[in-house]
Amino acid sequence: MQIRGRAPKTGIAYRRAGSMMIVAAATALSPALVSDAFAFKLFGMTIFGKDDDSADQVPDPVRYVVTLNTDAADPDLKEALENSSRLVGDKDRPVSGDLGVVIKARDDRDRLIAALYEKARYGGVVTITVDGTDIDSLPPNPTFNRSRPVPVTVNVAAGPVFKVHEVQFGGDAANRNPADYDLSPGARAGSLTIIKAGDKIVEQLKNEGRPLAKLTKREVIADHRTDTVNVVLAADGGPVAPLGDVAVTGEKTVRSSFIQRYSRLNKGDRYSPEALRKAGDRLRALGVFSSVSINEADTLAADGTIPMTIEVSEGKRRYFGVGAQYSTIDGFGLNGYWGHRNLFGEAESLRIEGSVGRIGQATDVGDLDYSTGIIFTKPGAFFPSATLTASLLAKTENPDAYNAKLVTASLGLSYELSDQDTITGAGEVSWEKDDDAFGKNTYLTFALPLQYDRDARDSKLDPTEGYRAMLKATPSYEAFNGTFFSGFEGAISGYKGLGTEDRIVLAGRLSAGFLVGADDLANIPATRRFFAGGGGSVRGYGYQEISPRNAENRETGGASYVIGSFETRVKVTDTIGVVPFIDVGTVSADLAPDFSDIRAGAGIGIRYATPFGPLRLDFAVPLNKYEDGTSFGIYAGIGQSF
Repeated sequence: MQIRGRAPKTGIAYRRAGSMMIVAAATALSPALVSDAFAFKLFGMTIFGKDDDSADQVPDPVRYVVTLNTDAADPDLKEALENSSRLVGDKDRPVSGDLGVVIKARDDRDRLIAALYEKARYGGVVTITVDGTDIDSLPPNPTFNRSRPVPVTVNVAAGPVFKVHEVQFGGDAANRNPADYDLSPGARAGSLTIIKAGDKIVEQLKNEGRPLAKLTKREVIADHRTDTVNVVLAADGGPVAPLGDVAVTGEKTVRSSFIQRYSRLNKGDRYSPEALRKAGDRLRALGVFSSVSINEADTLAADGTIPMTIEVSEGKRRYFGVGAQYSTIDGFGLNGYWGHRNLFGEAESLRIEGSVGRIGQATDVGDLDYSTGIIFTKPGAFFPSATLTASLLAKTENPDAYNAKLVTASLGLSYELSDQDTITGAGEVSWEKDDDAFGKNTYLTFALPLQYDRDARDSKLDPTEGYRAMLKATPSYEAFNGTFFSGFEGAISGYKGLGTEDRIVLAGRLSAGFLVGADDLANIPATRRFFAGGGGSVRGYGYQEISPRNAENRETGGASYVIGSFETRVKVTDTIGVVPFIDVGTVSADLAPDFSDIRAGAGIGIRYATPFGPLRLDFAVPLNKYEDGTSFGIYAGIGQSF
């Protein structure tokens, strides 16, 4: 006897050979495929999302107590079952009415069976009783004793693990290797693995320029006599077709012509899912849209092209925000900003920002660090891949090494050579007044910075693989002293995740720089010389504390530097991480580092994962502190240290 059951939404059909009834599961309810809404709380306050912990929000609230029993010895399966169960996950929340308990239990049965299928347990049986009665035997409108929480018992008989016996590929999916889809004979036949195999086939066909590719058959035949499955996957690739007309919908204040041009989806270009994904990411990065989706038509146009539609929803044009940071060395810092995301209809942005630092560390108001600036950005300037940036910045810096007041105007253009490579050139002029080891001096500097960036990380917020590299040259002329000098800097950081879930990530960074034409450091502004130390450098030391010193033991700044950092980022839980680290650096007065004075700091940090990046708290001590220098540092911020 053969019994067929089709799991809705996934298009995967299960068919078993044998005499035992198999329970159909809605694979679409799989915990790996469901994205639950959530609320974010900080210090007990709901920052965003809906806080529905209160029973007052549930009409006719009914409490229940749940017991989940399983004969599974596999700890991963037990965890998957517990994570899939809404009865368990929501056990502290009431349901609405007696029928609400039953509805939740029936939903749980489907979810638990889906979890068993994910783990290749196609013979599993889930039985749920409410107040001692099987949910299939309850009346349409049950009534329970509410003098105590309603007892709910979930029993899961996991059954054996099913293995792949044979895989058949048909249509345009023919002649493929099952091993390429994790479906080799003898492999676990988990439902998600089978679903992903079909999706991968369609993706591969679309990557061949076939926009209408689709899966025509996805079938699993489970044989309970041998605990094996046979898998059938067939696909229709459809014709090869280039991009056609690109329409834009949903725009209000942003010009549709700009959206199409900036997406870089042009009629006649080769169709590619990767190009569509990159276009969507590119448009989202503008910050003017709350959502972006790019969809191809269901049929080809008369000219054999595939029409495209970019659907956008615009967000608020104006925004503002405040932020804070703290370290035991530099004290508190506060910053605020206001911005406009779409000044003239092509996502031009204007941002006005200001900050004050060293609060609590400065002896008087004049020793605080102040900064204010205005920044204008024009994406898609001259070319879709180019961005024009103009800025005017005024600030004061008051580390122990110097006191500086400066105003800098800059005009630059960045160009995306590829998705990973960007080159930026600018012209800037800076007026600076310093009080440091060389006395009181005023400088007027003209510079032409040129920078190349390559970002091959898998994530900008919390990378686990890849690397990032930077090279920068800054030819400069100081007008008051008639000094030509140039700064050259480079940096590279790399990341390597260990284990199947990257529970441990090794991260390292190396940076170096030198000044050409720095025969007399007094002729170069303090902010153009090299210093090290602080949260973004060698932790445990004060900001700009690492420096060559003169006969009076005052920091002069250097003409070269080398800094290295190494971290081991360990996930203790899905949200909590521990990070031991060490930073090493040296700054020399000569063109080439002499490594005669190497400073190192070591410490440990804590990371708390959030949707907007990890919250960071680091504690560090200098391993060879300066006399009367900083003894330790505590640093807090958002994002990894590098």
